Amino acid sequence: MTVPCIICVAITGSLPQKSDNPAVPITIDEQVESTQAAFEAGASILHAHVRKEDGTPTSDPDRFARLMEGVRKHCPGMIVQFSTGGRSGAGRERGGMLPLRPDMASLTVGSNNFPTRVYENPPDLVQWLAAEMRTHGVKPEIEAFDLSHILQARAMADRGELEGTPYIQFVMGVKNAMPADRDVFDFYVATVRRLFGPDAPWCAAGIGRHQIELNEWAIAAGGHARTGLEDNVRLDRNALAPSNAALVERAAEICARHGRPVATPAQARAILDLPAAPA
Repeated sequence: MTVPCIICVAITGSLPQKSDNPAVPITIDEQVESTQAAFEAGASILHAHVRKEDGTPTSDPDRFARLMEGVRKHCPGMIVQFSTGGRSGAGRERGGMLPLRPDMASLTVGSNNFPTRVYENPPDLVQWLAAEMRTHGVKPEIEAFDLSHILQARAMADRGELEGTPYIQFVMGVKNAMPADRDVFDFYVATVRRLFGPDAPWCAAGIGRHQIELNEWAIAAGGHARTGLEDNVRLDRNALAPSNAALVERAAEICARHGRPVATPAQARAILDLPAAPA
């Protein structure tokens, strides 16, 4: 049986600005509108960051609450996933929105290099974030920037720090971190299947020009796909992406080529063992 492909749309991130692409949604209203269009194009997960009015990233729970309220109103059943990434705050501030009980939240379980800095995820912070997610019924998405992060997810699951089968996302193409390498990608897939079982769901994200490459690899290999303006502001070398929805449509076209239906929100929830959407 062909497993439907979950498309996650990362609409904003912490870095892209309107000077990079005017379609990058900054305000809450812009984010809700962009998410709705991506949802209608086939995205069943929203990966969300929020920004201040000046465009700088923040972990402000009030802004996350407003975004979730708008998305749940206009995108029925869509899975809301908050980012706990390090550009939006320091220390436990990064998890200040978890009591809002989104469906999911990102969790990076180890440190790695970024283009100009170290992305710090010390063990005590990782354990605290994981504990907060368990307390509030939030399913973590393990963002794996390195092979060691997949192995650490297994160790955390064995210690009871992660509940159920972790959803692991490979992030490839970040400068100074793991490049978009097909042999490494194949080894990541094999490692997830070995550690978590052959049917464990996984996802892949490619940064910049590698986005379409990782979409292709993941969809062809039976995994799930992430796209959106957070990771890549261009449609191709010569054109900016006109919207998040356009990038979702491109991922859906890849699904069609490989004979994989695009997952509905209800199917995505079943694949990820998430409860039914809030009423």
